[in-house]
Amino acid sequence: MLDKILTVLIGLVGGFSVGFQAPIVGAMSQRIGGAASSFIVHVGGSIVAGILLLARHGEKIGEWRGLPWYMLASGAFGVILYLTLTRTLPELGAGVSVTLIIVGQLFVGMAIDHFGWFDLPVRPMDPARIVAAVLLLIGSYIMVSR
Repeated sequence: MLDKILTVLIGLVGGFSVGFQAPIVGAMSQRIGGAASSFIVHVGGSIVAGILLLARHGEKIGEWRGLPWYMLASGAFGVILYLTLTRTLPELGAGVSVTLIIVGQLFVGMAIDHFGWFDLPVRPMDPARIVAAVLLLIGSYIMVSR
């Protein structure tokens, strides 16, 4: 039980990170442009990841050549995220922009779970998950329509 609580807290920290990062990147992109801000974010992230990699003695970095192409290209999704923030933040605000990101993540995550894409365990959609997703969608609609 304690392990599950810790895992949930770690997930919330990731959500807080996105919540803080989105408006910061949006403001930065208004000043210097979407691609430029995405570049700065990715360079900064690369530096932090490099430091962590050194601290963890390289982990298994030498095995990168065996990764599928879609794993090597996954950084493109970060660029797409930052470019969408360039558009949504000024028009909709931070709360709605982050809500839309979360709703998009939820639906993609549910599909990945249901079909077991990317060699992840299958977690079929059930009525409770569908109701939860619909409630989140209704909440995001209310936020956007205000």
